[in-house]
Amino acid sequence: MNPARILLVEDDKMIASGLVYAMEAEGYAVAHAKTVGEARRLIGEAAFDLAVLDMQLPDGTGWDVQAALRPTDTAVLFVTVVDDEGAMVRSLESGADDYIVKPFRLRELLARVKSVLRRRAGGTGDTLTLDQVTINPIKSTASIHGQPLELTALEYRLLLLFATHPGQTLTRVQILDQLWDGAGDFVEDNTLTVYIKRLRQKLGDAAAIETVRGVGYRVDP
Repeated sequence: MNPARILLVEDDKMIASGLVYAMEAEGYAVAHAKTVGEARRLIGEAAFDLAVLDMQLPDGTGWDVQAALRPTDTAVLFVTVVDDEGAMVRSLESGADDYIVKPFRLRELLARVKSVLRRRAGGTGDTLTLDQVTINPIKSTASIHGQPLELTALEYRLLLLFATHPGQTLTRVQILDQLWDGAGDFVEDNTLTVYIKRLRQKLGDAAAIETVRGVGYRVDP
């Protein structure tokens, strides 16, 4: 099987060299660009499975690179120092698959890269892990250290949604849309708050559902 091809667009040489090394160690084929112009050239020369885009670049922004990628089926993960809720929401609404804010843990970035590539490939594998929780998408079960986690259908789908978007802030609208599409039931905004509370209680210390004020929720891997 050919390795996944990743386009990394990052103008900081030290950060870029570390990311290239780490991703190549994971078995990915990585091409690095420092500017929007270099990224456009690489996009014209080869196809990529995923683009990891720094938001602020010397000659533009990550959105400019994303625009050049739109004719392709390349997944997009934004890396940004702009810890701004509006920018995060705009990134997701513009079609990005995920984003991560600097400074970040390398393990978290690699987990998100793996998750985005897995989702784009159309599969979830045998199991998913979210902190101390193990999810089996095939059997629709979840456990904590081998102990079964008793969840309702909607609680399970909510947990699975967080597991397939590790570390990503999901807006309430995104979550409600997924619960509607997945379960076929109408879930009101107020009802979502109740389900979040119930899921938190059942997870305990095994995984923390963080509230991102004014945006939604996030669970770190």
